Amino acid sequence: MKKKAFFIAATGQHVGKTTTCLGLIAGLKRRFKNVGFIKPVGQEHVETESGVKVDKDVFLFKEHFSLKDAYGLMSPVLIPKGFTRKFLDGKVVTQELEEKIESSFRDVSANCDCLVVEGTGHVGVGSIVGLSNAKVAANLDLKMILVASGGLGSSFDALAVNKALCEHYGVEVAGVILNRVHDDKREMVLKYMEKALADWNIPILGCIPYDAFLSNPSMKDFEILFGATLLSGEEHHMRHFRHIRLVATSLKNFRELILPEQLIITPANREDIILATLTKHWDTKIATPKEDLQTGMILTGLTPPKQSIVEALIKANIPMIYAPVTSYKAMEMITSYTVKIRTEDKEKINEAIGLVENHINFDDLLKATELA
Repeated sequence: MKKKAFFIAATGQHVGKTTTCLGLIAGLKRRFKNVGFIKPVGQEHVETESGVKVDKDVFLFKEHFSLKDAYGLMSPVLIPKGFTRKFLDGKVVTQELEEKIESSFRDVSANCDCLVVEGTGHVGVGSIVGLSNAKVAANLDLKMILVASGGLGSSFDALAVNKALCEHYGVEVAGVILNRVHDDKREMVLKYMEKALADWNIPILGCIPYDAFLSNPSMKDFEILFGATLLSGEEHHMRHFRHIRLVATSLKNFRELILPEQLIITPANREDIILATLTKHWDTKIATPKEDLQTGMILTGLTPPKQSIVEALIKANIPMIYAPVTSYKAMEMITSYTVKIRTEDKEKINEAIGLVENHINFDDLLKATELA
């Protein structure tokens, strides 16, 4: 019987597989009446209102696309902390997990015209419990699409390693989607990657441009990163910023460089900087009442901000977090932080969908996966 599904995995961590899947699902929903989604093996999970623990991507896709299948079917196996040790101690059996995945796959695929099966990380993730992405794809008899970073040499090397494991399990790599390709390198990357993949007879199904906004943290991300909550501007959890600025300069220099949509990182005792920002905020509001600076603050240092400062920021509705670290440490943490798309971040979800959907060749994808 012809499969109505394909498996999608990445060549490594933080390549953009979930972002790619958002655009894929959106595009497929324009072409099929009923599109399904399943993530057979999940690692990071969330808890639903009913108390069910599911993979975070399953929660995102079910909520955003109003998918009908039950959470348990879409997220059959979770590998939380301690699970690997339980497996190695013989308390978990691979065959039972495989049967659970295959049962969920049958139930979900029976109710849809097209099913996207998302892996976890690169093709080898899950190997320690006998459930690598390649093994799961083989068990389900699905073709694989690989999402790779939009470079050339290192991207091809990563594809080679992942393809080798697919071949070990007899899984066909049906196509490659290149993600985060910089505009100035797009033509070169496409030209030479097509040449490199020609020996494998594997097509490029999409070439998605780099979009800085998708890597741009929101105040919610900063709350999670610093283990803190907003002390002001509580309605702006999803605010993003075009500029992130560590302020350790004089007040005079700072005043000349106050920009809209700017996140300011400065010690909580730099009240001159905070008050200058507030002044600029209110000046902007007076000039254009329906607009403001769209700014935000991370106040740092061992001494928290004074209550009078917090109250002034509350009145201005400027989102602010206090992080008891140095400003330089805060900047270091932000620089090394990897942003994940959250269910409530509608702006970023819509940006990802539009970007990906417009840069995937769906005709080639359906042909390569035999869904056409």
